Amino acid sequence: TTITPVKVTPTNQDRLDRVERLTRLMEESFTLPGTKFRLGWDSIIGLIPGVGDVLTTGLSLYLIYQAQQAGASKWLLTRMLGNVGLDFAVGAIPVLGDVFDTVWKANRKNTRLLVSHLNRTKSA
Repeated sequence: TTITPVKVTPTNQDRLDRVERLTRLMEESFTLPGTKFRLGWDSIIGLIPGVGDVLTTGLSLYLIYQAQQAGASKWLLTRMLGNVGLDFAVGAIPVLGDVFDTVWKANRKNTRLLVSHLNRTKSA
């Protein structure tokens, strides 16, 4: 699912493009056969005991760094960190966490928050 482009500076558009590519890779790379349900590398890497959730959280924090570089407010960054924190905390629970991870999609939520924020900022 591609997010509607926003009218931002070329530098921020480059950031948004990187964020969107990583979000698609992490959250929506594959379709489960026979369904319309999509999952990505976040769900697969998260299955690796001990290190999977740490690795995917690191990639999620990179998205938040990009949001900070694009001028996201402290409130927005806090909300994004909350999404990632919840994803990490629940994701660490065996089995339940893996199921939660495929549904929660913190990176997609955070990308939508960033795009919404930049749209409001640009139109203000």
